Amino acid sequence: MQTKVTFKKFLSMHIGIVLIALSTYFILVPNHFVTGGMTGLSTVLAQELTFLTQPQWLLLLNALVLILGFIFLGKSTGVFTVYCSMGYSSLMMLFEALNLSGKISPEIPTLTQEPFMELVVGITLYAIGTAIIFYAGASSGGMDIVALIIQKYTKMDVGRAVLTVNSIIAITSIFVFKDITTGILSLVGLFMNSFIIDTVIDNFNACKYFIVITDKPELVAEYIMNTLHHGVTITDAIGAYTQAKKGMVHTVCRRYEAIKLRQAIKQIDENAFMVVTTSSEIIGKGFRSV
Repeated sequence: MQTKVTFKKFLSMHIGIVLIALSTYFILVPNHFVTGGMTGLSTVLAQELTFLTQPQWLLLLNALVLILGFIFLGKSTGVFTVYCSMGYSSLMMLFEALNLSGKISPEIPTLTQEPFMELVVGITLYAIGTAIIFYAGASSGGMDIVALIIQKYTKMDVGRAVLTVNSIIAITSIFVFKDITTGILSLVGLFMNSFIIDTVIDNFNACKYFIVITDKPELVAEYIMNTLHHGVTITDAIGAYTQAKKGMVHTVCRRYEAIKLRQAIKQIDENAFMVVTTSSEIIGKGFRSV
């Protein structure tokens, strides 16, 4: 079981790394989109300080931030964060090596003549990749480590501080690339990225919480425990209008199990009353650990 979990974790991290590297190298960088973080900062530095390329700046910045993380945060930096950060930077370097050898193309052109469409595609791929890495319990490093250092040594609101720094990096693209359209699109991409990451993670974690009021709570509980293999809590309930005694069944299940559970409850007790809500924060055995 542990081997299966570890394999799933590493598979998720590698999928995430590939997505963010592809979106960065082939979409964001060719369009000069600077959406904050070390990716955005390395894009700006590569434009102004041309003795290193964007992938080389990215590798250098991520390495420096990881060193700072170990100095100021110790082991909390995390081995998986180091792995993902270096994996992302290394894959960017590989793309560049293939590009310079002529196996991709002499230069990476933009995919279309529609910058906004490319922004949407690039940010969506980048955000999904980042969300997958987060879901696996890691991060791609960069500003995440900076945020943890800020949180440890100041009383500053971390989210606001990181957003401010990322916004400044995005705004610099206006002056560096001398294109206000690119700067505005970069700021739009910055906010899109945060929104999509939150949305994707919420969908990964989404579960259904059932409250079932029924005359047959034991049968409903038996189905949930024996078929779905989830825990159940039963409490006594009294209808205020009828004064009839019933059972109230509480349980949580995955989204794909919710339809089966609704159908089974109706077969057990066609008069059962159900309240079903969606939650992305179910913590406990069988779901997420803290």
